Amino acid sequence: MSAAVPSRPRWRRRLPWWALVAGLGLVAILWIYPFLWMLSASLKSPAEIFAGGLGLLPEQMRWENYARAWTDGNFHRYLVNTAVVTLCTVVIVVVRCALAGYVLGRYRFPGSRLILGILVATLFVPTGYTIIPIVKLSMELGLLDQLAGMILALSGGANVAAILIYAGYFRGLPAELEEAAVVDGAGFLRTFTQVMLPLSMPVTATVGVLTFLFTWNAFFLPLVFSFSNPALRTVSVGMQAFVGENSTDWPGMAAAGVISLIPIVALFAFMQRYFVEGIAGSVKS
Repeated sequence: MSAAVPSRPRWRRRLPWWALVAGLGLVAILWIYPFLWMLSASLKSPAEIFAGGLGLLPEQMRWENYARAWTDGNFHRYLVNTAVVTLCTVVIVVVRCALAGYVLGRYRFPGSRLILGILVATLFVPTGYTIIPIVKLSMELGLLDQLAGMILALSGGANVAAILIYAGYFRGLPAELEEAAVVDGAGFLRTFTQVMLPLSMPVTATVGVLTFLFTWNAFFLPLVFSFSNPALRTVSVGMQAFVGENSTDWPGMAAAGVISLIPIVALFAFMQRYFVEGIAGSVKS
């Protein structure tokens, strides 16, 4: 007996396939057009950017804009700073949120719901309200003008979404896995690191990608920590190097924007499958 094929919605039955493809293609073009325009602007002169309007094809490829962004704009240094800060932040957030999510997802103890409620409440606290205590604490620790201080500030947030994703995933795993580990003599940390954490690789990829995107694009905290030391700027803060007192280097800024997007696009293209699996697994749980 063959399985029943789910019927399509009525509006899809009435709509021709080519119209659906055309509509989705138009949406895709509108979605990626800003990136294509920035890529085109990075190869134009300042006069051509304003005279060309919405046109994408430059009259002459000006690759020197990328050389100017890389050297004169000091983006080679900002890219290294951003990579160090982002990778360290991702490692700290993944380890901390995985442990917190494992405990909240697998154990029930007095106050667990209260802790979860407090974590959810922190979602409504704007970043601006926490910047003063963060700066004050960093000054007391002597970390205000160091990359280590920036890393701790970016990774020290509640990261509620990551904790909830881990908690939902761990809650859906069978209890027999932990029972078998206990029978083998494994303790809490060994059970977590050797049994549960390897099973959560799709969720770890999801949290890693989300944290990577957040940290790579962070502006407010890196701006505060690099205010007195421009050598600590990240790529998002380094965009200010193209804004002069009397003019703005728009082609150089566009080239710097393209350079800063390359690692993000490459990471998401490589981790896309794991990202989707992690989101689907946590929602299903």
